[in-house]
Amino acid sequence: MYWYAMKSHDIRRNLATEQYLMNNKKFDEPLVLFYYEGPCIIVGRNQNTLEEINQKYVEEQGITVTRRLSGGGAVYQDLGNLCFSFVVDSDSEEFGDFKSFVQPIVDALHAMGATTAEVSGRNDILVDGKKFSGNAMYSHSGKTFSHGTLMLDVDQDVIAHALNVPADKMKSKGIKSVRSRVTNLKPFLAPQYQNLTVPEFRDTLLKELFHVDDLAAIADKEVQIADSEQAAIDKIFNDYYANWDWVYGNSPEFTVKKRQHFTAGTIDARLMITAGKIEKITFFGDFFGPGDATELADKLAGVRYDRKDVAAVLNSVDTQQYFNGIDTADVIDLLVD
Repeated sequence: MYWYAMKSHDIRRNLATEQYLMNNKKFDEPLVLFYYEGPCIIVGRNQNTLEEINQKYVEEQGITVTRRLSGGGAVYQDLGNLCFSFVVDSDSEEFGDFKSFVQPIVDALHAMGATTAEVSGRNDILVDGKKFSGNAMYSHSGKTFSHGTLMLDVDQDVIAHALNVPADKMKSKGIKSVRSRVTNLKPFLAPQYQNLTVPEFRDTLLKELFHVDDLAAIADKEVQIADSEQAAIDKIFNDYYANWDWVYGNSPEFTVKKRQHFTAGTIDARLMITAGKIEKITFFGDFFGPGDATELADKLAGVRYDRKDVAAVLNSVDTQQYFNGIDTADVIDLLVD
């Protein structure tokens, strides 16, 4: 194999690098990639982004959100998680055969003391029956990559908040994530490995995969990325992973119901979201106001369905004309939280 350990800790840049290496580099042997990044959520290609994330919490915590090329469900990662990716010719492995792809990782983990690690179900790796790794796959132009997570020491409290979306508030045709009991891998490793940092964990896995005692022995197998190639990676970063239209606008059409009782009346808002933007919004309720709420609905049509853009519209008008006695900030919270 060839190998590459990414220098960036931005999930969007790492996914861009993975995509570039898959589509533009020619290898006569498989390639294994390792990368880890700051707090982020990565939704699957066919998912509705807003249906998967707790948007308010994610924005408050500065969690990066992006969409990947592969299918599957949404995952949360932070600097306690290590990602791996195997890139091969499409005809060398059967698409969907996750066990064949991840078995070298499982074997390496066995050698590190996690003897109960096993591939389970469609695309998970479990230890003592709990999930610590989810995997997804993508093929294009004769190449396939299978990438996955390894939760070494992830902040699980954040997972519970960041991916917690009330199921009754949103309906769409997007592929929904299946939540599983998750655990960190760290306690299941042999004692001599339990204090490894993520980079040390990565390097240990590399040595196990290549059956060497020192990475210097496989220096000739390390992929090099030239400055000219970095420019191409930057373009993929901007066109895909940092692009609002790809991350949010690529979501399937969905509907949202938001209802709340205030002292001055109840607002019941029904929204249809297409390509991440408000296609139509209708206000129901027993609220009062001298203006017609359909005027406000017209102003919101075509606006990106996120807090910043919705707030910009509502803060530019006198919402008391439509919802007398209800603060604008409360209406914003109702619509986008």
